[in-house]
Amino acid sequence: MAPLMLDGLDDYANTGNPRKYHSTAGSQPVPDDTPVDRLWAQLETDGYVILERLFDEQTVQEMRQAVLPWMAPRGGRNPFEGLATRRLYAVIAKTLACNPLVEHPIILALLDRLFEPNYLLSQLQVIDILPGETEQALHFDDSFYSLPRPRPALGAATIMALDDFTPENGATRIIPASHLWADRLPTAEEAASAVPVVMPAGSVVLFTGTLWHGGGGNRSAASRLALTAQYCAPWCRQQENFSLSVPRDVVLQCSEHIRRMLGYSIHAPFMGMVDGMHPKRLLEG
Repeated sequence: MAPLMLDGLDDYANTGNPRKYHSTAGSQPVPDDTPVDRLWAQLETDGYVILERLFDEQTVQEMRQAVLPWMAPRGGRNPFEGLATRRLYAVIAKTLACNPLVEHPIILALLDRLFEPNYLLSQLQVIDILPGETEQALHFDDSFYSLPRPRPALGAATIMALDDFTPENGATRIIPASHLWADRLPTAEEAASAVPVVMPAGSVVLFTGTLWHGGGGNRSAASRLALTAQYCAPWCRQQENFSLSVPRDVVLQCSEHIRRMLGYSIHAPFMGMVDGMHPKRLLEG
């Protein structure tokens, strides 16, 4: 069913810059043998889906080599960030090596079913859980959108393993099907039964913003490196202000999909405009 549009508002999609700058939403090619229907069914039922070995070893190593020099030498600022967890923000401003996660066609194919077209990248960061880190508090990512549950997800997240995820080294813990819950906290029993997402390096877990989850404690002798991309509905505010954090000359080096998700796009009829015009005009100098 087409969304309700007040009289005259559809004119914005058919005149001027919106007509010149066509959206690339949904245009990514997906391999014919990709079981998108099955993956989507699992995402709907469980709130998460694991895409095992989505990236090869070479890509994993290229990402590791690109981000590790930028990592802070110490842990985070508070228990939620992790006092023994290193984080890297504003990743795209520092390296484009992680962009393949953001725009992987299978991930976008699933997000195309979850959100309206022209959804946005909300945040991209690197998370390195060091030995001795304790379990992160369970939470759901789009809780800052203060709308009552149960409700459709307004956000979604991917976490890519740059190291193997194991129960001992801080694998993300999830509570399956908790994306369907109403406004309540996990019981002690539910929290204790959270399932670690065990997967080899190069794999990705994708989950809705309404799924209860949290980083695991690291009881191993080595750190656990991961990359996470979070997304939001096209009318929601992003966690990271990419307009300020990513210089335009860097944006110009990104693909059309990345530019769109950074906010150089219009959500009909005119959300995202700059001085009444399409924001991609700013990339033309």
